[in-house]
Amino acid sequence: MYIIKNALRCISRAKGRNILIEIITLVIAVSACLGLSIQQAAESAKENALGGMRITATISYDRSSVMGQLGGGFSGGGFPSGGFDKDQFADIMGSSSSLTLEDYQKYAVAESVGDFYYTLTSYFNGSETLSPVTDESSEDDSSSSSSTPGFDFPGGMGGMMGGGKFSMGDFTVVGYSSYNAMSAFISGTASILEGGSVFDAESTALECVISEELAIYNSLNVGDTITVTNSSVEDETFTLTVCGIYTSTANNNFSNAMFGAGMDPANQIYMSAPALQALVDTATEDSMRTTLDATYVFTDPEHYYAFEEEVRALGLSESYTVSSADISSFENSLSPLTTLSTIAGGFLLVILLIGAVILVVLNIFNVRERKYEVGVLTAMGMNKQKVALQFICEILVVTMLAVIIGAGVGAVCSVPVTNALLENQIASQSEQQTQIDNSFGRPGVSNGMPGGMPGGTPSGMPGNMGGGDPFGDMFGGMFGGAANYISQVDSAMNLTVVLQMIGIGLILTLIASAASVLFIMRYDPLKILANRD
Repeated sequence: MYIIKNALRCISRAKGRNILIEIITLVIAVSACLGLSIQQAAESAKENALGGMRITATISYDRSSVMGQLGGGFSGGGFPSGGFDKDQFADIMGSSSSLTLEDYQKYAVAESVGDFYYTLTSYFNGSETLSPVTDESSEDDSSSSSSTPGFDFPGGMGGMMGGGKFSMGDFTVVGYSSYNAMSAFISGTASILEGGSVFDAESTALECVISEELAIYNSLNVGDTITVTNSSVEDETFTLTVCGIYTSTANNNFSNAMFGAGMDPANQIYMSAPALQALVDTATEDSMRTTLDATYVFTDPEHYYAFEEEVRALGLSESYTVSSADISSFENSLSPLTTLSTIAGGFLLVILLIGAVILVVLNIFNVRERKYEVGVLTAMGMNKQKVALQFICEILVVTMLAVIIGAGVGAVCSVPVTNALLENQIASQSEQQTQIDNSFGRPGVSNGMPGGMPGGTPSGMPGNMGGGDPFGDMFGGMFGGAANYISQVDSAMNLTVVLQMIGIGLILTLIASAASVLFIMRYDPLKILANRD
């Protein structure tokens, strides 16, 4: 008790020196609190976002890994070390067909999977009684089928069932295996109009829902039948019954002049996957190319990360990779906050190192100035350990008082400071991306496509209703995408930061007092008293 009382008296006697130490420690404490709060805000934002996420994943062919089969890969940045074998290259690239539906269903039994669904996408032309919605002139309407663009995909592309010449028709027909795949209807951006209903997702009945624009354009009502034509065999037609008409916000501000009528969301027709498969099966053999996209749903990130190990155990080849657009988008949205957290961590480390050095120097001068006091106390019979403990108590009181005040100031400032720094970080990253886009001669690409089509894949591409997108990678890579960054945090200070601040205070006390203890233990009280001037 005497040590504590004496320590408090010494603090009050040396007010000037202790106020200086208090100010320095306060600056360190406020800086440390802000740094820790930024890191905690990043962690909290990550946890909150992941907690409300519906994580989906797909299995896709990994061409880059298969390239490693070419004579051990490239050597020295040039050709394969064993020489370039064109026949081997063609065989490997030609074998890049996707998994079958049976394969996807086999992997869906993994324990980590919460839900599984798939979509089929195919393309049809119109008929005399069914014309696609178009913004082209009437003279071009009649030739829309013959001028439909085509793509040549050797060995198939992504989920393409079969290879060869793939023709985009006037209409994109998407088949859903589950209502859960129709995310636009679940989110409310699309809905069935009164008087109609959605098809049975498990039925093979040739029922479909069409867009409001297509219904008006062709004077169609619920219960009417429509006729579509095989895009590869002109005289092969199929009859579908309209069971519902839907309206969708995705149909706004779309121009099909560049992509063709089949890419216009107004010309998308939806039906059940079993029904579409039954329709394709009745077509002329190999005349229709159907895209299969399978989606796995997970309840949390842990299950997603466990999924890859499980499917490898179930026999998935290393030529395929498991990926999640949700996780990638999530990580991208956190990019500025993560960068800011990293910078804050480095800043915190520098502040603590500099602050610790300053406190050590100040305490060394403090002990040297009070050398005679140390000599008197030890001469009176107090052992050096107790003298050192008194100095530690003094430093502890001053330091912890500054830490408490600093934590309070930091708590008040943490959210506005974090949001201001985050805004600057986002602006910096956006400016950097704009400069890169300008360097490549494509200004505005990263902020979305012209014509009201933000994001990498134009709205209305196949599968925009929540199903697969066989052209997502192609167009996403071509046009880039707007980053949806987390731009604001609501909370940065919590109990974890408070405990960390207490720990920092104790560490600073130990570091600052270490030099004091060392000097005190080396002092000889008799010499101190004898040499006093």
